[in-house]
Amino acid sequence: MQAISRVLDRINSIEQRFGNVPNSVTDFSTVLATAEKNTSISGQNNSTTNQQKNSDNISNIIEFTAKKYGVDAKLVMAVAKVESGLSPDVVSTAGAVGVMQLMPETAQGLGVRNSKDPRENIDGGVRYLKQLMTTFDGDVTKVVAAYNAGPQAVQKYNGVPPYSETKDYVAKVMAQYK
Repeated sequence: MQAISRVLDRINSIEQRFGNVPNSVTDFSTVLATAEKNTSISGQNNSTTNQQKNSDNISNIIEFTAKKYGVDAKLVMAVAKVESGLSPDVVSTAGAVGVMQLMPETAQGLGVRNSKDPRENIDGGVRYLKQLMTTFDGDVTKVVAAYNAGPQAVQKYNGVPPYSETKDYVAKVMAQYK
């Protein structure tokens, strides 16, 4: 497993350096067009345009990472929207950081070095969702509850824990997910 983790870390590092390259690259012009689109500066510097670009970039990272780990991109997007509104800069009062609101200990356990880096944060969050999907046999409600309250709480109550915060969280994510 350590070898696989090292390979995945290396792949993530390369992806961060070169950005999201299409899976079925057939020619250099496709790669170039994608790179130009992702790095072009349109001259429109208003905050709404920049926010839209950031949101589009976050959405692209979510799509790519979800596919990479075999997790439903709609579920990842729902979790990310409820957690942070897709913002890499949000820090909760509990100390959770970034788009998918990783707690420092969770981020560290997932090998995330910079939780404010959307790529690293989303990669860690999606890997965590994948672990939870395995733990809870694909039961999305339990996975979402565990993402919020921790897997131990979900196991203890054999479902959504009776915490109002977690119940509200699950309802919000599931409403986004449908």
